[in-house]
Amino acid sequence: MTAPPRRRWVLHVDMDQFIAAVEVQRNPDLAGKHVVVGGRGDPTERGVVSTASYEARAFGVGSGMPLRVAAKKLPDAIFLPVDGEAYTAASNIVMEALRSLGVVVEVMGWDEAFLGVETEDPVQFARGVHDTVFDASGLHCSVGIGDNKLRAKIATDFGKPQGIYTLTAENWFEVMGERSTAALWGIGKKTAKKLATLGITTVSELAAADDSTLAVAFGPKTGPWIGTKGRGVDLSPVSSEPWIPRSHSRETTFQQDLENWDAITEEVRRLSLKVREDLLADGRKAVRVTLKVRYAPFETHTTTAPLIAPTFDPDVISDAAAALIDRLDRSRKVRLMGVRLEMTPPADQTRANNAGEEPGT
Repeated sequence: MTAPPRRRWVLHVDMDQFIAAVEVQRNPDLAGKHVVVGGRGDPTERGVVSTASYEARAFGVGSGMPLRVAAKKLPDAIFLPVDGEAYTAASNIVMEALRSLGVVVEVMGWDEAFLGVETEDPVQFARGVHDTVFDASGLHCSVGIGDNKLRAKIATDFGKPQGIYTLTAENWFEVMGERSTAALWGIGKKTAKKLATLGITTVSELAAADDSTLAVAFGPKTGPWIGTKGRGVDLSPVSSEPWIPRSHSRETTFQQDLENWDAITEEVRRLSLKVREDLLADGRKAVRVTLKVRYAPFETHTTTAPLIAPTFDPDVISDAAAALIDRLDRSRKVRLMGVRLEMTPPADQTRANNAGEEPGT
């Protein structure tokens, strides 16, 4: 009897409430409770939620939310500080477990990865992925199955928690057609709002949109690229090559709003020199500096400028960052400042760009 043909699939593995799950694993008494991880674990300080347990999410607490807002929603929540070393250690165990399956593993962060798989039964393979990860780490994951990375990534959310879901060309419009364009990986809220001004609000409408219309609104490269997302198209391969960052950044949230611009300038210079240290570790010079400001109460802006030439020079870098302050609104109080330095491309530019990012972002 002839065996069924083996077909190529992309699996997206996403750990369930990863950071919170690691904390529960370290302290089982936290199981089933409202756990919020972020900042230094003090909701009276300024900081944002890194993750929350499913129990806390049910009350509207989510990643990126200010800790003080989370505390108002859930006064009895257990707030914990971020412990990057613990999460890195747990992630390493998970990723090694995935590599033990003998497939191509593309690591996307602490808690997610794409797998390139050849199998006649992807659902059965996905069950094995979950069991392998759980046996190695004691942590649960969800698995999205797709015929490309975009569909696999989106499928995972339909399977959470601890589930498996398949999204392919066959059921793409049935599942996604009437959903908002913001449901697409790579289409953020701002892009979705701009699409809405064109009368494009659903995935089906985006799929049917004319490339020339999108090109006028978003640019000749980005516009048609956005259109491919509506059709579920993604040609990027699953690669085991390490991801190479294009930039490094640092930022500081002030516990009290600042209006002393000498102090703000001093902090910008300090941050720029810290980011320079990250560039030195990578061995790639700075080519562009970007300043991020968050005015009180919570309005964020960025401004950017190229450097005259690639450099590690601390004076050139810090002066360029400080010069961008002249573009800011000095009549407003400042809640957060950040500095990002873009770097020269690596000699081997493997995976220097994330497939989920819009071109030029």
